Amino acid sequence: MSINSAMLSGVSGLIANSAALGAISDNIANVNTVGYKENSTQFEDLVTAKASAGNYNSGGVQAQVTQLVSGQGQFQQTTNSTDMGINGNGMFVVADTSAGITATDGPSFTRAGEFTPDKAGYLVNSGGLYLQGWVANSSGIISTDPSDLSKLSTININSISNSPDPTTTATLSANLNSALYPTDPTASASSAVLLSQYDPASAGNSMAAYDQDPTTGVKPDYSTQLTVYDTEGGAHTVQMDFLKKDTPPNTWYVEMNAIPASDIDAAAAKPALSTGAAGNGQLMAGTITFNTDGTFNSTSMVASAAVATPTLPGVSTPGAGSLSLTIPWDSTLGVTAQPIVLNLNSAAGGLTQYASASTTNSDTVNGGPSATVTGIKVTGDGYVQASFSNGTSRNIAQVAIATFVNSNGLSAVSGNAYKTSGASGNYTLKSPGEGSAGSIEASQLESSTVDLSSEFTGLIVTQRAYSAASKIITTADQMLQELISVKQ
Repeated sequence: MSINSAMLSGVSGLIANSAALGAISDNIANVNTVGYKENSTQFEDLVTAKASAGNYNSGGVQAQVTQLVSGQGQFQQTTNSTDMGINGNGMFVVADTSAGITATDGPSFTRAGEFTPDKAGYLVNSGGLYLQGWVANSSGIISTDPSDLSKLSTININSISNSPDPTTTATLSANLNSALYPTDPTASASSAVLLSQYDPASAGNSMAAYDQDPTTGVKPDYSTQLTVYDTEGGAHTVQMDFLKKDTPPNTWYVEMNAIPASDIDAAAAKPALSTGAAGNGQLMAGTITFNTDGTFNSTSMVASAAVATPTLPGVSTPGAGSLSLTIPWDSTLGVTAQPIVLNLNSAAGGLTQYASASTTNSDTVNGGPSATVTGIKVTGDGYVQASFSNGTSRNIAQVAIATFVNSNGLSAVSGNAYKTSGASGNYTLKSPGEGSAGSIEASQLESSTVDLSSEFTGLIVTQRAYSAASKIITTADQMLQELISVKQ
C-alpha cells in the first residue's frame, strides 16, 4: 500500500539524516584534532518495486558516510622538534604498544604526527600510538627494507648509545715559511750545528726529545697540535714538528709525537731504539717536499727507515697526501691501539710552503668523547636525529611511510588511526619522499580538514531534512487515520 511505503520512506529519511547528523557532529567535534579527516555523507535513493498505474511504492533513502582520508590539511608551525606532518600521500606506521607491531594486531596508520617521548623514551602521539621506523644498528647504519615489516621497530630515544667515538681521520691545513734557514739563518729556530746533528732515531737529537726536554734534542721550526680521541673517549694531544732541511731544497723533516710521552706504549712504538729514545713519545718520523710553487708534493712523503720500519709497524702512505699510522696507547689507559689516517692535502689549502709566517689554517679530527643527548629533532627527509653535548649529531632512525591504492577505503579505529580493509588494498612501505610517498614537514602539524562554515551549513540542511522526513510520517499517519474512520 502506497501510504505504508510512504511512512517507511519517511522512516528511512529519519535514519539517513540521523547518520548525516552523526558525521557532521564528529566533524565539528574534531575540528581541532591533528590530522583528522572530515566525514562526507552521500545519499542514495532506494527503489522497492516498479510503479504501476494507480499504485506507487516508495523506497526511501539511505546514507553512505565516507571519511576523506586522502584530503590534505594545512600545516601549522610548532615548537616541538619531534612534531611532524606528511606533505602528500601516505601515513605514519604506528603500533598500539611499545613492543611494536604484533602478528595478531598488525600495524595501524595515522596522519596525527604530534609525537613526543614518553617516560620510557618512546615516541608516542596523543592517541597513545607508538611511531615505527627503521632504527640504526650499533654501527649507526640505518637499513631501510620496505619489503619486510619485521624490520620496523618502535623508535626510542633513550636507547641511544652514549659511547665515545674514536678518532679515525684527521686533516691539516698549514703553511710552512719558505724563508727560514738556510736562506735566512736569523729566522730559523735551529742552528747549523743542531741541524747537522739532527737524527730522529737518536735519544737526544730528535724533535721528539726536545718536546719532552728543551735542554735536549733539536728545536722544530714549527709545531702544531691535534686533539685525538681514543676508544674510551679520552682526549690526547698529538704534535707535528717540522724542521727545514738545508738540502735538497724545499724539503722538511717531520715528526709526530705524543704529548705527554707517557700516553703511548714506548716498547710497542719503538722496540728497536734505545730505552732513552723509546720514552720520548715519538710516533713517526720522515720527510716531506714541496713543489717550487709552494704546493705540497703529495707523492714525496718518506718515512724514516730508522724510525718507521720496522720500529713503527702500521705506518704507510695509503694515498696521495695521506699518512696512516697506528697509535699504541699505553696499557695503563685501558684502550686498544688506534689506527688514524692523517690527510695533508685534502683540506682547503692543504699543506703549503710560502714566504710568509708559519701558521696553522685549520685542523679537523673526527670522533669525540662520550656525551649526553641534548636534543632530538626530525629532519625533512624523515630522520630522527640526536644532538650530543660534545657538539656532534647522528641519525638514530628513519620514519617509515605507508601508502595505499585507495586510502579512502581504510577502516577508522580509535585514536585517529586506521586499519587496512578490502577496499583500501594492502600497504607499501617507503622512505619519506620516495616514489609516491609524501615528504616530512618537520616541527609542523597537519590541521583537521574540517571546514566549520560548511559543517554548520550542512547541520541546518540536515535538521530541515530530518523535520521534513518526520512530516512524511505524520502525514501518512493522518491519512491512515482517515482510512480507519471510514469504517466508523
